[in-house]
Amino acid sequence: MAHVHVILNQKGGVGKSTLAVNLAAVTADVLGGPLGGGDEQPPVVAVSIDPQGSAVWWSERVGDGLPFDFVQAHDDLAGLAALSRIPSAQHVFVDTPGWLDLAEGEGADPLGKGAAADALRAVLSNATDVIVPIEPEPLGFQPTQRTVEKVVKPRGLPFRVVINNWDPRDGKADLEQTRAFVEGQGWPLARTVVRHYKLHTRASADGLVVTQYGANKVALQAREDFFRLALEVGLAAIPKPARRKKTSRTTKKKAAV
Repeated sequence: MAHVHVILNQKGGVGKSTLAVNLAAVTADVLGGPLGGGDEQPPVVAVSIDPQGSAVWWSERVGDGLPFDFVQAHDDLAGLAALSRIPSAQHVFVDTPGWLDLAEGEGADPLGKGAAADALRAVLSNATDVIVPIEPEPLGFQPTQRTVEKVVKPRGLPFRVVINNWDPRDGKADLEQTRAFVEGQGWPLARTVVRHYKLHTRASADGLVVTQYGANKVALQAREDFFRLALEVGLAAIPKPARRKKTSRTTKKKAAV
């Protein structure tokens, strides 16, 4: 069974695509190519259910250099309901769209109705965990609160909030305010902060994922954030068990002597 990691926040523009694609990239980098070589598929898959398809365009720009499989599946409910059963996959990262909270009254589903809502429900029914990105600005606090309290927690899903796109040049006031907000809610907060770099904003147009950046200081720092985050949330830490080699009777007898 694959581990399905859903990148989720009601607010658009908080970096869900960037996190999904680059976490998939660093996880693929750690796990290597297809298990056993040959014609097997990569052990990491990125899935987008965002109808706008920004991650689709990004993956097309990377082309054959993409180190993981990519699927646009916003209209494939049957496929989304079976994400954890992709035969080759160890890890599946799902990029999701923002949405409007149209539900009214207690007990109503905050995801609302329609194709996008159905896709979100299908993905969450398969989720191993949820990563909730938040940018260090107050406008994102309420949408994040609705995401966690109305969607994630009622489903009993493990989750972690990640502060994304913090620009160190702006100082630490906004960063600390965002940390205080998350901690005040009692939510688990990642120690790793994904910093703002022009490299990240240019990556899709340049046809690069984070593991393909150059070797200069800024590129190494940008890449480090994603490796640290992947390590912190335990990605690539649970590989599929290796196939056991058959042991001959002679070998067993020698071992017993």
